[in-house]
Amino acid sequence: MNIPNLTSVVIFLPLLGALVTLLVRGDAIKWSALGVTLLTFVVSLGLLMGFDPAVSTATAPQMADMLDGWFGDRLDIKYFVGIDGLNILLILLTTLLGPIVVLSSWNYIGKSHKAYYTLLLVLQTGVTGVFASFDIFLFYIFFELTLIPMYFIIGIWGGEDRVYAAVKFVLYTLVGSLLMLVALLYLGYAAGDAVNAGVFTTDWYKLVSFNMPLDMQGWLFLLFALAFAIKVPLFPLHTWLPDAHVQAPTGGSVILAGVLLKMGTYGLVKFCLPFFPAAAQEYAMTFAILAVIGIVYGALVSRAQTDAKKLVAYSSVSHLGFVVLGIFAFTTEALQGAVIQMINHGISTGALFLLVGMLYERRHTRVMTDFGGIAKSVPVLTFVMILTVLASAGLPGLNGFVGEFMILMGSFKSTVIGSPLLIAFATTGVILAAVYLLWMVYRMFWGSLERDENRFMQDLNARELALLAPLVVLMVWMGFGPKPFLDLSEPSAEFLLDTIEAKQAWNPAEHPRLVFDGTRFVPADGDLELATR
Repeated sequence: MNIPNLTSVVIFLPLLGALVTLLVRGDAIKWSALGVTLLTFVVSLGLLMGFDPAVSTATAPQMADMLDGWFGDRLDIKYFVGIDGLNILLILLTTLLGPIVVLSSWNYIGKSHKAYYTLLLVLQTGVTGVFASFDIFLFYIFFELTLIPMYFIIGIWGGEDRVYAAVKFVLYTLVGSLLMLVALLYLGYAAGDAVNAGVFTTDWYKLVSFNMPLDMQGWLFLLFALAFAIKVPLFPLHTWLPDAHVQAPTGGSVILAGVLLKMGTYGLVKFCLPFFPAAAQEYAMTFAILAVIGIVYGALVSRAQTDAKKLVAYSSVSHLGFVVLGIFAFTTEALQGAVIQMINHGISTGALFLLVGMLYERRHTRVMTDFGGIAKSVPVLTFVMILTVLASAGLPGLNGFVGEFMILMGSFKSTVIGSPLLIAFATTGVILAAVYLLWMVYRMFWGSLERDENRFMQDLNARELALLAPLVVLMVWMGFGPKPFLDLSEPSAEFLLDTIEAKQAWNPAEHPRLVFDGTRFVPADGDLELATR
């Protein structure tokens, strides 16, 4: 079912809400931000109801909106957004986290709260636009749009070293963005000459149909992949992340872990694999090794932390290493596992940041030794923390298990990176995650109550229960019944891998342009005898 303009409404409704927020005062600022984010989430459910996984998105996304002709006849740059199996869950996660982040900031933001909520709403528009874009130049614009509000959220409402963390975040991201811009411009001109009658193009479908030479694939892939690896972040490009997380306010950490980091992993899937399939496979083992190093390194460094928020921050390096491993395995199981693990990480790690933030609001410390025995004081918070920790550690029956299991299974079957030793090292990350997460829970929640500040801590209130409840429900639902979520992404994952295989079957020098014949990509020159071999 194609609902006109619904995708655009989901993208720009928060931006409209940001304008409304600027016009109101007092408590109306918070309520308007909450109302807009709740409305956006409800509207986004229409995307889910209108999306049919059985309908192919091989030639056009579902619920697409397009406006072209902005730059005349010489530049094929357009506003082109839509829905497929790779972005639907990420868009829904973004709209779900919107009201949760607003509620988590309800009593936390003391200064300039009008600016804070306005920036949050602008940030949501940017992130949603990134996931929905089917024009890579439009993707780049939205990608850059997310940088400005996140910089100010960290730099104004962050901790003691907030300016350092914000500047470091911007510098790392800008380096990646500039690399991507150079590659984007070259790719647009090269693809225009080959598949678009000499007209510069950034249309995703036209770029996918461009069967580029192998030498061109190599350096373009590296520029795109490096930009996205910084955003993930992939080891050893991760050093900006712990600073950004620790200094950001709770809401900023939730949105950063929940969806901003996924712009990197999504970019690898959406652009690097189908645009540069031969180069992606050539460098797959390198990225897989870096991913596994990140899995183990992130887990070991997490175990060494004394600050609970920094522990959760380093855990993202480990968890997202699994996602990168799944992406470069080039199997349907691993790729689906990577997509579902992006969602799982956003849910579980987002919840961990919320819980650590709630403890900080009560005790104004995140040092684990300052707690101890608080399970007696806050039993409901303790229950939610244990459930979230087990989900993040990959306990069977909770959401984290599904993605990690599919990634490891698909990677083991991979003919590209299927090294038993490499996968064995990756598997240790699951064990180490249980160690450092349960160690955190033990130090903070068990033992004797020795401090009066801990003895009289308040348990979760109604607002906190309301913002945690949907995340807890999803942890259990995706653990016990993942099929509906997997069904959404399976056709798109299979199409992506079929596209990679088909593009490698044809010599770029003889067949620079491919077309989709309903089942796979074949040369556009009409050589049916070759195409059916």
